[in-house]
Amino acid sequence: MSLARFKEEPWRTSHPAYQDSGLAMSPAPEYASSEVLLSSLYRHLGLEGATERTIPQRGREIDKDVLWHRDRHRKPEGAVLDPDAFHMLLHSVLESPKLPNQSSKRFVQVTPLVPQTAVFSGSARLSANSWPAGALVRRMIWLGSRDKLEAEATWQALFDALAVVDDDDIFARFLQAEIEAWAPSPKWGMLSANEQFTLDIGDQRDLSYPARRFARDLGSVIAAKPAMTRRQWTSLLEAVLRLAAVAHVTWTCDIHARTWSCVRSALDGGGPKDIDEARAAVFPRSFQFLSYGDRALPGMKDRASAFLQARLGLNATLWALDNVQEEGHGLSSAQEVLDLCDRVRRNAAALASMGLGAMLADVSERETRTLLCKKGIGSNIMEFARHVLGQRQAASAILRGYDQGFILRKRGAGNGAPWIVGMGPVAILALVHCSLAGATGPRSVRRLSQHLSAYGISVDHRDIATNDLGHQLRMLGLVLDSPDAESGMLLVPPFPATRQVLA
Repeated sequence: MSLARFKEEPWRTSHPAYQDSGLAMSPAPEYASSEVLLSSLYRHLGLEGATERTIPQRGREIDKDVLWHRDRHRKPEGAVLDPDAFHMLLHSVLESPKLPNQSSKRFVQVTPLVPQTAVFSGSARLSANSWPAGALVRRMIWLGSRDKLEAEATWQALFDALAVVDDDDIFARFLQAEIEAWAPSPKWGMLSANEQFTLDIGDQRDLSYPARRFARDLGSVIAAKPAMTRRQWTSLLEAVLRLAAVAHVTWTCDIHARTWSCVRSALDGGGPKDIDEARAAVFPRSFQFLSYGDRALPGMKDRASAFLQARLGLNATLWALDNVQEEGHGLSSAQEVLDLCDRVRRNAAALASMGLGAMLADVSERETRTLLCKKGIGSNIMEFARHVLGQRQAASAILRGYDQGFILRKRGAGNGAPWIVGMGPVAILALVHCSLAGATGPRSVRRLSQHLSAYGISVDHRDIATNDLGHQLRMLGLVLDSPDAESGMLLVPPFPATRQVLA
């Protein structure tokens, strides 16, 4: 692809060095919910053949199978429920709320309580071109692990925890067996992750980022499984999944913007000159994208817009370097970013003669709506963040309290009310548990504040006593007010008998 072709269609094809980067936003996020994330994770972990494009059709097929068996007064071999009872199980007992714009549509959407539900429910779209949300979770595990062996161990532990075994509660075991009788294939079995990239060990040193925090928190969540029912535990897992997924995507946007800042400076002869400068410039030592109690979406929109501008700039520069026969590698580490900056500095005059700066300005002006997240990739990122973090807006009034693991809630009942950072009780329970994992002795609410900061949520521990978070902690019995503790509040472990299963 030439630079001229890129100018005509800047979003269609990325440069191979950019596309294959371990820090590229791949897969690109679109609409999802916490249940879509978990359902897709089931499929990537252990349901071979249950791809995203097959789910809507399988949902229609299972409804037809139920009607077929009901008309013949039969049920499949191994099934306990008759067709009418199984239909009620899917469309009433396990029903997951539809969005207001889906209220008139008929499709199967159930709570992903056990793996077999993901065979026919939980795709991002009702059409056949849904994005693989589970692959994003898999990428996060690899990026958050020290090396491939640690990532594979985490993947195995997650598979074992999501499997329905004899230690699960009786309803979960019944449900898995019953759905297998009605939808027998594919069976649950470990799949290879097919993931290779982990962050460079030098770049990881002393670096705190959402994927690393998530990989560690998975061990805490898995350890809590024996302390509760399957439904309670999957809700806990979903709460951590949804915060980590959006935090990781936003962190990736920041990495792109910082990388482009380095390369843009290199065009003028600046930019990092050694590996330490490159690491400091590319990887932020602190990361924040949400402030507790404040409006959430404007800040995320700014980061998505910066990511899109960086994507244009990096791809244009890489295609331009190809025109001067300057070969390079990738963008997966600080060292590779440094190498790219060196190549840009060596060829700055040639790139200027091509009119790279003017071309980028022209493309940016033409693609203003996309860069402002009004359409295309940026709009998809915003939709992903809003629906994953935000409390589910159910079409049915009966199910409006269904979602309790949210990170964002509406300030007011109107459709135009802003989304603010305010966590639901399940999310608070999950994060208090994860923040206390491995701790010995009492810990103040500052520990929770530090844990939230690893995911990019800023909350001053001194404000917790008087804000909504402190009120929720008291209501849930997760704190003790103590005049001897810092800020006067000590965290109470919600599951004190659990033991960490991953280092």
